[in-house]
Amino acid sequence: MQQIFNFVIRNKTFLLFLLLFSIALTLTIQSHSYHRSKFINSANGLTGGVYGTFNSIDQYFNLKDQNIILAEENKKLREQLFNSVNSSDSSYIDTTTYSQGKYRVITAAVYKNSYSLTNNYLTLNKGKNDSVKQDFGVITSKGIVGIIDNTSNNYSTALSILNKKSQINAKLKSTNHIGSLTWDGKSPEFTQLIDVSNFAPVKIGDTIVTGGQSAIFPRGIGIGTIDSFETDISGDTYNIKVKLFNDMTNVGTVYIIENLDRTEIKTLEASINE
Repeated sequence: MQQIFNFVIRNKTFLLFLLLFSIALTLTIQSHSYHRSKFINSANGLTGGVYGTFNSIDQYFNLKDQNIILAEENKKLREQLFNSVNSSDSSYIDTTTYSQGKYRVITAAVYKNSYSLTNNYLTLNKGKNDSVKQDFGVITSKGIVGIIDNTSNNYSTALSILNKKSQINAKLKSTNHIGSLTWDGKSPEFTQLIDVSNFAPVKIGDTIVTGGQSAIFPRGIGIGTIDSFETDISGDTYNIKVKLFNDMTNVGTVYIIENLDRTEIKTLEASINE
């Protein structure tokens, strides 16, 4: 308390000036409409700026929740897209209920992602408790990432497309010529599409997408573009270098795809092989 008194005594002249200035300013604002309107506008601008700053801070801390909401919305939209594009009835559009469509989509976060090894994997935070099983496809909003390889109760690992064991059915978007997507173990920016017929009109810049001739990925999901190509040593097929749409060194949120007809397809194919 004594320190407050000492402060007032030391600065009594300045404090008296502030008091008189405040009184004069208040009387001026109250007695003149022009000054009053200017003060109100300035006060509103200052208040709006403060509220805007606090709102920006609040939005920043809510980004995680907003990202979860957006990922869930994207999941539903992708289910509708996959089921409409891959349906034989062009007018068919899937509802948001899982049981009525051919594909189900599960949102997951990447806990670990390797891309500099010969055989790379991703660890995802969804597993058996989320109905994730082996051979489910994994994609992002840009394109394919890999295939579920193993699962535990709450987690799963995915065989990355940057894995020398990976072989994925893919095609030229413009002509439907089919090939196998593999990886040569070199750059995480590129994969290789092999066994493409040399009758295909291959051009640099053309888009490569999933072929849809498996029970894993719907057809037409983006993979990348043709960076270069050459004829295979046999002379019958092309080896195509594909620049990936995905930055495989930076994968965060992914979508796991379940083909609800997968068991039926696998059973039928197994009976044919037997």
